[in-house]
Amino acid sequence: MDVKCRGAFLLLVVAAAASTFGVASANKEWSTVAGNWNHTGADFWWQRHPNGTQAASKRLIVGGDQNWRFGFNYTNWAINNAPFFLNDTLVFKYDPPNDTTFPHSVYLLPDFWSFQNCDLRRARKIGDVNAGGGDGFEFVLKRWQPYYFACGQHDGIHCKDGLMKFAVWPLIRWFY
Repeated sequence: MDVKCRGAFLLLVVAAAASTFGVASANKEWSTVAGNWNHTGADFWWQRHPNGTQAASKRLIVGGDQNWRFGFNYTNWAINNAPFFLNDTLVFKYDPPNDTTFPHSVYLLPDFWSFQNCDLRRARKIGDVNAGGGDGFEFVLKRWQPYYFACGQHDGIHCKDGLMKFAVWPLIRWFY
């Protein structure tokens, strides 16, 4: 590095250190204002707060009032209803096959590539064509991992052309 770059880098490091020191100094009284923030007393955080993964789970109907149907953009629905948390429940509702509706199903895809390409070869069916009738069926987000959902009808045509796919990655619910 030349002298100008070293000087600029040194200035950046000094500014970052000064900012960190300024924030730390401004918050030096947290222990008396916000209680025992470093958990050294008898009042530990797990005694004050409910279990973060079970306390306030949501129950969401996939697609909202549109349910699980051809032509609705479920990726946008997932973005608009994010964030999702561990132990949230997704409810898939759709009409059983009849003369006026298309049959639908729900598959859990194994990875992003399968999701992007609507490749159902290694997917696991979690809801057949009759599972979504009535109150639908529930899927609980139990693990911290990405979940890729898609309709598997007509060899993935509903996924490819009907926008019937979405992905979620549940977060861990933290309480402070």
